[in-house]
Amino acid sequence: MFVPRPYREPEGSWMADLVQGNPLALLVTNGTEVSGPFATHLPVIPDPAAGEVPDGLAGATLLGHMNRANPHWTALEAAEEAAGDGEPPTALLTFTGPHAYVSPTVYDITPAAPTWNFTSVHVRGTVERIEAGADTLEVVKATVRAFEGRFGAGWDMTDSIPYFRRILPGVGAFRFTVTAADGMFKLSQEQAPHIRERVRESFGRRECARHRATAALMERLERLS
Repeated sequence: MFVPRPYREPEGSWMADLVQGNPLALLVTNGTEVSGPFATHLPVIPDPAAGEVPDGLAGATLLGHMNRANPHWTALEAAEEAAGDGEPPTALLTFTGPHAYVSPTVYDITPAAPTWNFTSVHVRGTVERIEAGADTLEVVKATVRAFEGRFGAGWDMTDSIPYFRRILPGVGAFRFTVTAADGMFKLSQEQAPHIRERVRESFGRRECARHRATAALMERLERLS
């Protein structure tokens, strides 16, 4: 991902925060000349057994899962076999954070041009399929714990474990080892301070949660200045 200097990660924890706060990722892997690349939206969490997510994300271990009926799963299996020597195939995970359109009316200057403030993290690494069974069940349970704790209402999965086991043959879990990551945090850094403040205030007044989240990130960035 091309990241101009003003939009690079402003502080070491920003990429890790975005990945954990916006866990619906897009997994992208190479395909054949006929099929082209594969891309699947899926939930991803840090491996709870790996400890804290490191700043910069390199070396982090992420867990995800998809439907085994998805041709992408078969493509991962074929990529593993083609690589040989136990080498897992490489892949890309992309995460999208808060974003919002910036109208030139906010600037109150002429000339001006519209733009889009957005935040994103691209994570490169290797993906290793986890065989169906107890390990896959642990990935599902860890995902429930992570999402209920962060986004849910404390749902107790205990009574649903037998149901998890019944659907497990259709679940394809994988382990993603991060080798490198890039973060894009485009939050009006190229504008004068008073213009940035106008943009932030306009976002903060909107009812849309996405706009307000972008405004909160702009405020967090301003505190670092």
